Formats: sequence, structure tokens, C-alpha cells
Amino acid sequence: MGEEAAAVPAAVSSPASAPAHVLLICFPSQGHVNPMLRLAKRIASKGLLVTFSSVSALAAKLAAAAGVTAGGDGSPVGRGRVRFDFLDDGEPSSPDLDGLMRHLATAGPPAFASLLARQAASGRPVSCVVANPFMPWATDVAAGAGIPTAVLWVQSVAVFSLYYHHVHGLVEFPPEDDKAARFRLPGLPEMSAADVPSFLLPSNPYKLLADAIVTQFRTLGRASWVLVNSFAELEADAAAALPGVGPPRPPELIPVGPLIEMEDGDGDGGEVRGDMLKAEEECLEWLDAQPERSVVYASVGSVVVLSPAEVAEMARGLAATGRPFLWVVRPETQPHLPDGFLDGDGEKGTVVAWSPQEKVLAHKATACFLTHCGWNSTLETVAAGVPVVAFPQWGDQCTDARFLVEELGMGVRLLRGGGSSSEAAEAQLTREAVRDAVEDVVAGPRAEEMRANAARWSKAAREAVAHGGSSDANVQAFVDEVVRRAAAKAQVQAQPSPSAAAEALVAGDERQQAAGRVVVEGAC
Repeated sequence: MGEEAAAVPAAVSSPASAPAHVLLICFPSQGHVNPMLRLAKRIASKGLLVTFSSVSALAAKLAAAAGVTAGGDGSPVGRGRVRFDFLDDGEPSSPDLDGLMRHLATAGPPAFASLLARQAASGRPVSCVVANPFMPWATDVAAGAGIPTAVLWVQSVAVFSLYYHHVHGLVEFPPEDDKAARFRLPGLPEMSAADVPSFLLPSNPYKLLADAIVTQFRTLGRASWVLVNSFAELEADAAAALPGVGPPRPPELIPVGPLIEMEDGDGDGGEVRGDMLKAEEECLEWLDAQPERSVVYASVGSVVVLSPAEVAEMARGLAATGRPFLWVVRPETQPHLPDGFLDGDGEKGTVVAWSPQEKVLAHKATACFLTHCGWNSTLETVAAGVPVVAFPQWGDQCTDARFLVEELGMGVRLLRGGGSSSEAAEAQLTREAVRDAVEDVVAGPRAEEMRANAARWSKAAREAVAHGGSSDANVQAFVDEVVRRAAAKAQVQAQPSPSAAAEALVAGDERQQAAGRVVVEGAC
């Protein structure tokens, strides 16, 4: 982070009648849309105009699932507004992830430059751009337009540290096949290769995605702020250790999370949502009919794909718990459910294509969360105080699971095959492993301890985002600095250039001389 943003002054009001305008440009996946849009609402609630943007293909998905409409003045959120406007970028040449990354790298920059120009032409010039890690070119495009940039890191501080050390050659991870090898980094616990984000390992199949993250890390110095979806109390050791890392020295990280939905009453922006699949709100009525702390909630998010065999074993395992369960099974996966499952062994449960997850986690009937441990789901369950059955698959999920279970003490791991952890990565998921993990977290010897830990972290998370909390204060400081810079820029633009001032002076003299001639001629 640049020195100019290290100390943020108190709030400054812009002399212009229009509020400062922040534009967020987001990678088109649910795991990025959720925190970016929630940040948009936090910023808007402080009195700013905020535009949320992404690729054109996302517009139709958000319109269908969440009723989003592009353009216009947007919706009120607190003292500001949130609106949507999308890139005119066309379609990727192929539908897979590599095709999307190539498309973003080529079509993204000119489309984003055009979007920024459109805002200025419409009378709402952008005061600040907030980008995220899979679109590293956004910082350069904004700089070319004279607009300061922030980056929102949508994963944990611990994962940031792992990436930073790797990108700058400050760590060598153990071989993936050496299950016993361990390493340590400043501020982090002892870890194995299995705890490292999979994008950093040789076996990672998503090379272009990893390349985009590496590029972002190499260009972080161009951003004025690096915001992070975490809170100071959650990752104090990891955050405190970063200033001593290097060289090169990492940027200052500004915690603004957990970026969860806020329910402060009227004007909280609850109707402004970024669901790419329509949530089945009816499941809340089903939850209402269940006993308190009885339901197993299971979801592996919007991207993870389980094999047909894993889906079948998960189904049998949930049924074997004997407990009511609410299971998110996306439409493309539902054909893999055992025939007649919900009418037979699974009659105590219900399956939905997508859920209003934060409402489910906050419901008094929810006992535990079987989760893939994506960072959004991790923070949502931390904020809700719900213990977990951790079932990570890839990416940062591996690191998140380690922290949820072993550092925060909020749950247990679901091991493939039900064997020891060294065997888990190679073995097949079994129904017995699902059943036993759920039993451990809900009614096992450490269940009460895990619930107490979850409640403690929930309290800390809620306090961080409450008015005056650590993350709320950081959002306010960021907003104040954006407003100050926008006001200073407006004042500079309002002052005529030296050449324009000289031309105005000459023109004024000529007008005075002409007026004098008219007076003299009239007197004659």
C-alpha cells in the first residue's frame, strides 16, 4: 500500500453536489460476487454511490435469480445507493475456466475502459475502482484513467501470506506425496502440503487461474489500498507477522470483514442480492417445523462437483445420521441422487437446488454445517456460530478447513474413507464417514466445546462489523479517504490551467477596452 494511504484522515465532505462514486469490478463467480456486493453495500451505507460491475454474461444470471437490473440510479442502501452496470465484453470462445480467463485477459481491459468512460459521460465519474484478484488488469486500466484503485482480497489473511511467500520465492512447500513433512511461516501454525491452497501445488490443473493470482500479487503495489475479507480479531497473528516478511515487504492489509449480509432494518440493502441461482426460500418454513439444534445443513457451494459415487454415499450417510437434514444439491447434480431417496431412507431430509445460506445458518434449528470450507461459507458459519463438518476439495478450502477445525476449534474433518488423515486424500468417501463425522460434531465428547468456541467467534465477528467495530471503522476510513481524494481532484479540475487563465485575462482586457470605446463614442 502506498504511503499516502497509510494514515487515513477524518471524514471530509466533497464540495460537489454528487457523492463520490466507487465502482467494483468483479470476477463472475458466486464466491467473488458475494463478498464484492456485500462490500459495495457497506460502502454505500456510508453515503457513497456504488456501481457493481462484471462481465455481460453475469447480468442475465443475476437478473433471473436476484431480479437485478442494470443502469439507472440503483437502490438505496443506508445513506447511499448501489447500482449495476456491466461490461460490453461479448462471449468467451469456450465455456470452460481457461476459456473465461483468456477472454477476460483480452476483452476485459478495453471493455472496462469503455465502462469507466461511460460513467464519466453520464455525469457520475468514478472516484475509485475496487478490483479483485482474478482481474489484475483492472488496476492498470483505472490508472490509465487517473482513478485510484483498491483490491479486495476475498480469501483469508493466512492464504494471502501463503501466496505472498510463494510468489516472491520466500518459501518452498514440501512435496505433495510427503504426508509427514511440515513447514512454518511467520504468524501461521505448522502446516503440511495438504494445508496449502491447491493452486500453488504442482498438481494444480487450473494454470491460467493461478497465473492471474500471481500477476495480481506482482502488481499489488500499484493499488492504494488492499482490503481483505477478514477481521482483525480472527487472524491477529497472521496479520501481525506480515509487515516483517520480505523483501519485498507486503502491502498493508485492511480487514473489512466478515462480509456477511447485514440486517440493520430499513435501508440495509437486503433486497440487493447477487445470487446466480435462485434460492429456495421455502426451506425456511421446513426449518421452522424442526426441533431446535437438530438439522444437519450440507452444501459444497457453487463450484465443487462431487462424483456420482460421492453423491450417493453422501446421501446414504446423511440418512444414516437419523437426523433431519437440509442438503443443497445443484440441479446438474440431482440426477446422481439414489432412486427414490427422499421417499425412502432420506424421508427425514429435504433437498434444494440453492438455499438462502445465511438465513439457514442463523436458524435455531440448524445444528451443524457440512461444508466445503470456501472462505465465504467459512465466514458465514463463523458469524452464525455454527460448528462444522469440514469437507474441503481444492483451492483455499484446504487451508480454511485446517483453521476451522484445528485453530478455531469449531468442528471436525470429514475424511474420505473414514481412515486416518494420511489415507484420506486417496480413499473414497463412505456413508460411515459422513455419519460418524456428523455424530462427533453434534453429540460427540467435544460437541459442547465446539459449540462454545463457535459462539465465541460469532460474537467477535458480529462486533467487528457493528457500528464502530474494527472492520466497520476500516470501511469508514476507506470511504473518508475516497471522499477526500475525490474532493481534491474536483478542486484541481475546477481551477483553470495557466494557459486558460492567460487566455481569460486577455479576453477580459479586450472586453474592457471594447466597453471603453463604446462609452467614449457615446459621449461624442
